[in-house]
Amino acid sequence: MLILTRPKIEALIDYRLAAEAIEDAYRAVSRGDVNLPPVGHITFPAGADCHIKYGHIAGDPIFVIKVATGFPGNAVRGLPTGNGMTLVLSAETGAVRAVLHDEMMLTDIRTGLGGAIATRLFARKDSRCITIIGSGVQAYRQIEAHAALLGNHLSFRIWARSPERAQRVVDQLAGIADITVADDLEQACRKADVIVTATGSTAPIIDHAWVRRGTHITAIGADAPGKQELDTALICAADHLYADLAAQCLDHGELATAARLGLIQPTDVIDLGDVLLDPSRGRSGDDAITIADLTGLAAQDIAIAKIVLNAHDDREGKKRV
Repeated sequence: MLILTRPKIEALIDYRLAAEAIEDAYRAVSRGDVNLPPVGHITFPAGADCHIKYGHIAGDPIFVIKVATGFPGNAVRGLPTGNGMTLVLSAETGAVRAVLHDEMMLTDIRTGLGGAIATRLFARKDSRCITIIGSGVQAYRQIEAHAALLGNHLSFRIWARSPERAQRVVDQLAGIADITVADDLEQACRKADVIVTATGSTAPIIDHAWVRRGTHITAIGADAPGKQELDTALICAADHLYADLAAQCLDHGELATAARLGLIQPTDVIDLGDVLLDPSRGRSGDDAITIADLTGLAAQDIAIAKIVLNAHDDREGKKRV
């Protein structure tokens, strides 16, 4: 059995290869080729939670079980707020093939890549200004992924409740893109071509009146019951609603509140994989408002785990997974 720790895993990640694998995973979901059970979710006091995601892509020799925890209170203890690991098991014997003790890193990277893929799919082609809401790990990963997949012509504005934490994002990533701190959330939204929300908010922080025509929004923070970042009126005003998996997002994603109130229907939401298979289902014009709700799929975890294992086997001269 192979055991890889975070430093070894980080050295094996290639963002572009991982993005291609994740796009293939989205397509597999839409084709019905993925055994994707409902997400396991445990809540704890003070907003802490644990997600268990697992699945198998038809024909793969392996399947994956991923455990990821989020404990916001760890910040004041000087501890990481996220942790976890991925188990890779044989789909032929059930034996454990590998333990990827990534401490949440793989989840963070594949979430960042999911956001960048959504921007590449749904934003206007002339989009340049991206506003990132939040200053946690996803602020870093979203910028890294967008820069890797879309190029260095982008400019990023970071808004967070703590300007000091937003400045730390700028200081750490200044070498890879044009990044500045946004002092005013409303103005940062009004001027953005793309808005990425990456907070743990349980109440809307983006008002529908702040979003101009032609804007694309990727919402990744609302990944559990009770979370919400966007004004419900904004969801209803969007011309196109997308999701990594509509059923999952309508149940406990950014779209869940509007769905529970009967303001949107399942038929109003298109899966990312459907657009990757048929690009005509994407943005209808430069004036459209598009929203992508991403709650994270086990198919992404499978894809990025295979990238890590194949890179490891290549280095060791072994047969790939």
